[in-house]
Amino acid sequence: MYENITYLDNSACTRLDERVLEAMKPYFFDTYAVATSEFGYSMGIEAKEGLEKARENIASKLGANSGEIVFTSGATESSNMALKGVASALRDKKGKHIIVSRIEDFPVLNTAKALERQGFDVTYLDVDPEGKVDPESLGGAIREDTVLVSVQQANQEIGTVQDLAALSKICEEKDVLLHTDATHSFTRLPLDVGKLPVDLVTLSAHTLHGPRGIGGLFIRKGTPPLHKFMDGGFQEENRRAGVENIPGAVGFAEAVKLVTPEETRQLEAMRDRVIGRGLSEIPDVTLNGCRKPRLPQNANLTFHYVEGESITLHLDMKGFAVSTGSACFSRSLEASHVIMGIGGNHERAHGSVRISFGRYNRPEDADAIIDNIKEVVTRLREISPLSKK
Repeated sequence: MYENITYLDNSACTRLDERVLEAMKPYFFDTYAVATSEFGYSMGIEAKEGLEKARENIASKLGANSGEIVFTSGATESSNMALKGVASALRDKKGKHIIVSRIEDFPVLNTAKALERQGFDVTYLDVDPEGKVDPESLGGAIREDTVLVSVQQANQEIGTVQDLAALSKICEEKDVLLHTDATHSFTRLPLDVGKLPVDLVTLSAHTLHGPRGIGGLFIRKGTPPLHKFMDGGFQEENRRAGVENIPGAVGFAEAVKLVTPEETRQLEAMRDRVIGRGLSEIPDVTLNGCRKPRLPQNANLTFHYVEGESITLHLDMKGFAVSTGSACFSRSLEASHVIMGIGGNHERAHGSVRISFGRYNRPEDADAIIDNIKEVVTRLREISPLSKK
């Protein structure tokens, strides 16, 4: 049905790689039992082995030990687990202060707001016009009662990459736990928890051509035990209740394995082509986020004097799928909190378009999308009451 669509919304969700599906199939149809210990029955033991092998492979990519990875249902649960788990574990021991950046994705941002309603004091850290957190500002915001800092590795909407090395060093020096959301950066950007003192990392498979409904949370060994926020069984070493999604975990690990540096470089080339041509060939365009360092798959541009929603609808009729912001944001009529957070106004926010590339895009897609955006924007500006005449 959609074979003629050029899909350029890979930051929202990616197409499943067929090789990932093949890796998952045995755990749907052959080894479909729940994971059991070495004292259980054969099928359950084999299922357990598949689960643990997947855990080892994902941990290895992160520079972690396998016991530091907890499988979850996705990025939203992972970030909820990190923030709520730390908050509950340390509220009576250390304090009730949490710091998050103002442009975090909604799983972090809305979890922080939920904790605020429960009596926690939350500092929403400002960012600069490119979306970067100033390490000195972070250091100044940390207090004696600060239990957790949460700053994403890279922004889901504007692609800005944070200086995690500097931020994690400050948190380590001040003895404060650091959580980072790596949903959009894991495998695409370097992240070695053996070298960076990051304590908790949110992971997800749906942004790297893996299955939906599976994610992970890295919890560094020695981190105070997180309070479970879901009651049930004793799975995941009693850290997360619920029958394990073994096919999902296996698919997640396979998706991680399939990402290559060559592929990432191809994404960067397409990103740079879109940004370069967009800024040089279309008048009144603003790049949202910094030019570099930037997520390799992300280009986000504001086309002034027109609405981003109108652009996406016209592009859809031409066979291109792009978005006006994050997947969580697209159903809201409010201005993007990310664009507003970097000092933009409503006009800039509503005129923004995010183009994000994936494995199944080709270099010619970058030129095709800009050619069509030029045509659409020119036509819309001709009828826009906001456009300069």
